[in-house]
Amino acid sequence: MTRIFSGIKPTGHLTLGNYLGAMRRWVEVDQHGADALFSVVDLHALTVEHDPARVRRLTRQSATLLLAAGLDPELCTLFVQSHVHEHTRLSYLLECTATDGELRRMIQYKEKGARAQSAGQGVRLSLLTYPVLMAADILAYRTDEVPVGDDQTQHVELTRDLAVRFNQRHGHTFTVPRATHPPVAARVMDLQDPTSKMGKSHEPGAGIVYLLDEADLVRKKIMRAVTDSGTDVVYDRAERPGLANLLEILAACTGADPAVLAGEYRSYGDLKRDAAEAVVELLAPIRKRHAEIAADHGYVDAVLRAGAERATALARPLVDDAYRAIGLLPAG
Repeated sequence: MTRIFSGIKPTGHLTLGNYLGAMRRWVEVDQHGADALFSVVDLHALTVEHDPARVRRLTRQSATLLLAAGLDPELCTLFVQSHVHEHTRLSYLLECTATDGELRRMIQYKEKGARAQSAGQGVRLSLLTYPVLMAADILAYRTDEVPVGDDQTQHVELTRDLAVRFNQRHGHTFTVPRATHPPVAARVMDLQDPTSKMGKSHEPGAGIVYLLDEADLVRKKIMRAVTDSGTDVVYDRAERPGLANLLEILAACTGADPAVLAGEYRSYGDLKRDAAEAVVELLAPIRKRHAEIAADHGYVDAVLRAGAERATALARPLVDDAYRAIGLLPAG
């Protein structure tokens, strides 16, 4: 059976972009017919300035929203990254396999490092090395497929390179994974800045729809979305990014094709109203279910504990093999 791994960082409140770009596929496709593991990758949230209490709070909220969105612990494994020590055990071995040059070429390192420096903050070493930890997250489970957004493809390619390099040097140890992408709305853009991804770690703003936003707030944000100075409704990601973003959001909510949808509208206002109502309808059951699950801390704790136990049982033999392959003396 195909094994799938994917993770989500608790660096902010989960957004419509997270749901349409990743979570919905996890629920509707990936947990069915595959051995699927999903993790709240809390260690990745430590690469920049953070509030410890907020990281803990968002870690629980993220896990709760994943369950509310439809992940079923009977069908998949849901766990918190830091609860499984094999991730950090394997990460150091892969740091001994990676090179400084290939890590400094990572686009996210360049972008986040530049933002940290412009804010007068130092750039943490973990920001440079976290793609190696991400590789460990994936490789520890003999993962076949990694469902990711477009912005994470480079990291999966690094993971593949490290797996191949380690196997060539030390004997076959890792499965070489491949990235998979949803066909529509793989990268939902900010409603006020359609050239930037709708990111949960950005400062709160009118361009980000959060999964727990009230319906009226969702409508307000979408109705105020940036489009352009034209009047005709056409689907053109390069020339009309704001309009294309709205069409892709509506398409992802309804199962339609964005280019076909464009031909059905004569005004931006009608498109915005339909997109807003589609998003409200999409998020309503998630918000309701989240409130129910959040009220039962014991249930969430039990799911995460069972998930960590299964993930550890899967990862430990592989990581032990990697330790032996690279030349480390087994304990006792």
